[in-house]
Amino acid sequence: MLALIAGTYRSADGEEAHVVPGEGAALQIWILGSSGGESAEVAGQRGLRFAANYHVSPATVLEAVDGYRAAFKPSAELERPYVSVSADVVVAGTEAAAAARELATGYGCGAQHPHGRGRHPVPDARAGPPPPVDRRRPALVADRTATQFVGPGQVADQLEQLRDATEADELIITTITHDHADRVRSYRLLAEEWSRR
Repeated sequence: MLALIAGTYRSADGEEAHVVPGEGAALQIWILGSSGGESAEVAGQRGLRFAANYHVSPATVLEAVDGYRAAFKPSAELERPYVSVSADVVVAGTEAAAAARELATGYGCGAQHPHGRGRHPVPDARAGPPPPVDRRRPALVADRTATQFVGPGQVADQLEQLRDATEADELIITTITHDHADRVRSYRLLAEEWSRR
């Protein structure tokens, strides 16, 4: 990928390949990873930015950022490691955490489906109970839903703790709810709370 963007790619047989558009573009190259394995090591060794996906694998986020930093070598792109950490967040417009938790219940439904089997709609929690958890994947669903950041004001506190624990340079926030308006409201409320800090 780096060679394609730089315009220097050659196959093992010496064939050139060029990407249009993209070649010569001033892009920030990021590598996404969920553990301290190959993705974290490649990002570090190449001196690239690293995004650790806490919202996919919360139990390994510290391993991921530590692996990246241990492998990091300065490059023309970066002098020091640069880490972004993702988190799934739902904030409701009430001080009752139960309202936000209700909006967030559909997340478990999406978490239980393996990648590559199509996108399943997030159920509307207000329309009745969500579908049952797939019995083959309960640990995955429990891990993901237990580490969601849900509620009103305390979410910003929890995000600050995640930022501090991982020493993240930035956070990536996703909000998964059935209704688009609930997602927009969640982002707005979080932004308002964050701006007060």
